[in-house]
Amino acid sequence: MRQNQFQIRVNWGDTDKAGIVYYPNYFKWFDIAGHQFFRSAGLSPAELADKQQIILPLLDARCTFEKPLYYDDIITIKTRVEEIHRKTIKLSHEVYRDEERTGYGYELRGWVKEEDGKIFAVPIPDEVKDLLLKEREKENLSVNPWLSA
Repeated sequence: MRQNQFQIRVNWGDTDKAGIVYYPNYFKWFDIAGHQFFRSAGLSPAELADKQQIILPLLDARCTFEKPLYYDDIITIKTRVEEIHRKTIKLSHEVYRDEERTGYGYELRGWVKEEDGKIFAVPIPDEVKDLLLKEREKENLSVNPWLSA
């Protein structure tokens, strides 16, 4: 199945008083990595909304925390399609500092149409399923420009 990687630097505002990453930031990073994943597949959430009135709302999320992260760590979030059902896509995420996994989890997103002020789940088109299920020859790594600053 399709995969993507996204790198980001832990900022001071991502940490608590002890300088350790505050746990909700994992969910923020999952969200960023998920949007980057869809963009890497040619399914920009903004374009889906503008051109097809399709939105990808979060239905469920989970994270298991294994090791602490600290201010200025550079982390890699590895995202892949775990499951595709008729109207939902489950993305799994793993967070790494170098080669050490610090946490993992998932997001479950709906394939939802927004029309006349109402939203309702619709079947995911076969061409989208095929695109997301297809293995890529080369794994994409989105590098954050702030990493070299």
